Amino acid sequence: MLGADRREEITVAEDPPPLPLSGAGRALRLARLPLGVAGRAAVGLGRRMGGASGESVTAELRQRTAEEVFAALGELKGGAMKVGQALSVFEAAVPDEMAGPYREALTRLQDQAPPMRHSQLGDVLAESLGEHWRERFREFDEDAAAAASIGQVHRAVWEDGTTVAVKVQYPGAGVALESDLRQLGRISRMIGPLLPGMDLSPVITELQERMVEELDYRREAWSQDAFAEAYADDPDVVVPRVLASGPRVVVSEWLDGVPLNQLIREQDRAGLDRVAERYISFLLGAPSRVGLLHADPHPGNFRLTPDGRLGVVDFGAVDRLPEGLPVPMGRLLAVALREEADTLVDGLRDEGFIRDAVDIDPVELLAFLEPFVAPCRVDRFSFTRDWLRSVTSEINDPRGTAFQVSLRLNLPPQYLLIHRVWLGGTAVLAQMGVDVATRAVVDRYLPGIDLPPLAR
Repeated sequence: MLGADRREEITVAEDPPPLPLSGAGRALRLARLPLGVAGRAAVGLGRRMGGASGESVTAELRQRTAEEVFAALGELKGGAMKVGQALSVFEAAVPDEMAGPYREALTRLQDQAPPMRHSQLGDVLAESLGEHWRERFREFDEDAAAAASIGQVHRAVWEDGTTVAVKVQYPGAGVALESDLRQLGRISRMIGPLLPGMDLSPVITELQERMVEELDYRREAWSQDAFAEAYADDPDVVVPRVLASGPRVVVSEWLDGVPLNQLIREQDRAGLDRVAERYISFLLGAPSRVGLLHADPHPGNFRLTPDGRLGVVDFGAVDRLPEGLPVPMGRLLAVALREEADTLVDGLRDEGFIRDAVDIDPVELLAFLEPFVAPCRVDRFSFTRDWLRSVTSEINDPRGTAFQVSLRLNLPPQYLLIHRVWLGGTAVLAQMGVDVATRAVVDRYLPGIDLPPLAR
């Protein structure tokens, strides 16, 4: 620990390897992924010709591909790891036979990436907090408490005695982010078939559009402050206050608690039941309360605090919604629940989900949307991995009607992050395996909604 009477430079005997900054070097590391897949596929073909079962060869191929893909995403951080984190929300859609390699690797990317070199910390902290930044801390833990895609968190004690979390951005994160997303965009189609139920393309497109915002920690600090003020003294949700910030550093109150991804991993039923409804209520309720949407629903950003509240951290991905969620969301959900197919088509077309030149069968559209509205047809809905896998399998089957309908739909830019939160939140609930009063939640937080009475 670095105390008030011990101001030496932060150094350690064994630094982790540095973040690879060379665009060419990062591109080469990512470009090797499809080459490795192709090589293993060729070996697998030879083994099958030699008498090995196709099932065992495919399982081994996916195991090794999972290990290599997610090792690369974690080591490179930047855009590579952000893609992995975004995909980790949907690990519940992974078939049981692939659950081991994929689920474990995806979950690790949420907050357990290899940390940056300790020797780089001082420069980044000095840039944002001033040359004498050490004097602002009574203690500073040199080892990262968590390391993610573009930054890592250290536990420290602020000058006033407050225990704080110090989020520090990796040097060169912006260069790495841009390079990775460009390269991953090129290779996503090549490795996609071996990442079941996970489409890299829309994830990469979204991250490219949000890249500049997430690199500015001053913007993140502003967003976190707004959430903290809105949820001050809330009985169900707690957001840590920001004490200081700079271009690449955010200092905020330390938040104790058990991370949601740990509750999921351990299947802590009491803990999961306690946070489930608060989790989805926060995601849907914040826009009307704060004018902002927390747009990163992965479990690493939430925790169960000792006093039983839902703790929320990491406000890098936030969408400004000063008027709250769009009123048409509630109206269209109610129309789908009433099964008014023609009205639904007209409403989706008005909002830009169906382009003017595109024809779509209203009945087929209703059937396609049913999994998304089904949780609102009952008082309490059971979110399970089996349910999510069945939905994902049907939508991703190119021979099925649902797949064909999905090709005719468009995602308007104003709904991009809302869509991410709706689907991501649903996927996390399926990881949790909980029963949730979804109907009451949407009835409370979706504007413009006029739900039909439940069948009794």
